[in-house]
Amino acid sequence: MRVVSGSAKGRPLKAVPGTGTRPTTDKVKEALFSMIGPYFEGGAALDLFAGSGGLGIEALSRGMDKAVFVDLETKSIEVIRENLKATKLEGQAAVYRNDAGRALKALAKRNTTFDLVFLDPPYRMKNGHEFMLTMHELELLEKGATIVLEYESKHEYPEQFGPFEQTRKAVYGETAVSIYDYVPGAAEDEENSITEEEAPHD
Repeated sequence: MRVVSGSAKGRPLKAVPGTGTRPTTDKVKEALFSMIGPYFEGGAALDLFAGSGGLGIEALSRGMDKAVFVDLETKSIEVIRENLKATKLEGQAAVYRNDAGRALKALAKRNTTFDLVFLDPPYRMKNGHEFMLTMHELELLEKGATIVLEYESKHEYPEQFGPFEQTRKAVYGETAVSIYDYVPGAAEDEENSITEEEAPHD
C-alpha cells in the first residue's frame, strides 16, 4: 500500500497486522478518488472504521485541511499514527480509539462538521446507511458533503434514503463503492418550487 497522489505521493503505508482489517487496494483507491476529487481545496474529512488510515491519509495528501481517524482496535490506532508520521501529515490529523457510534456522538458535542466521510465498516456489518442517518441527525455533515461507502458487492444499499443521494457506484470484485451526496432539504425545496410554479398568477 502507498499514497497514490498528492503531497505524500509514493510514500509506503503500513497495513494492520492480521486478517481483521481489509485495506482498500491502491487500484480501488485511485478509482475512488477519481470519482470524488481527485484533488480538494481544503475541508475536513472523517475516516470511520479507519483501519490503516489509508483513505483519510490519501484525502489529506490530495488537499483536505484536516482529517479525523476513528477505529476501535488498538493495533489500528498504532498503525494510523505510524502512517501519519511517515507521510508527515500528523499535524493535520486527530486519531481516536472508539466505537464508531460513540465517536460520532463525541464529535457532535464538539460541533465538528465534515465535507467528506469514508465509511468502510467490516463486511459483516450491513448498516452503513444507519451511520449516515446518524451523522445527519447529529448535524455532523456540511451541506453538499460527500460520503464514500465501501461494502461487500453482494450487498445492496438504496440509491436514495433520507437526505442522501447516490451519485456513483462501482464494483471491483468483492468490493463495491457507492458515492452519496448529502442534500438536506432537497425534497422540501423541490416541493416548494413546484408549488410556486403551479400557483395561479394575477
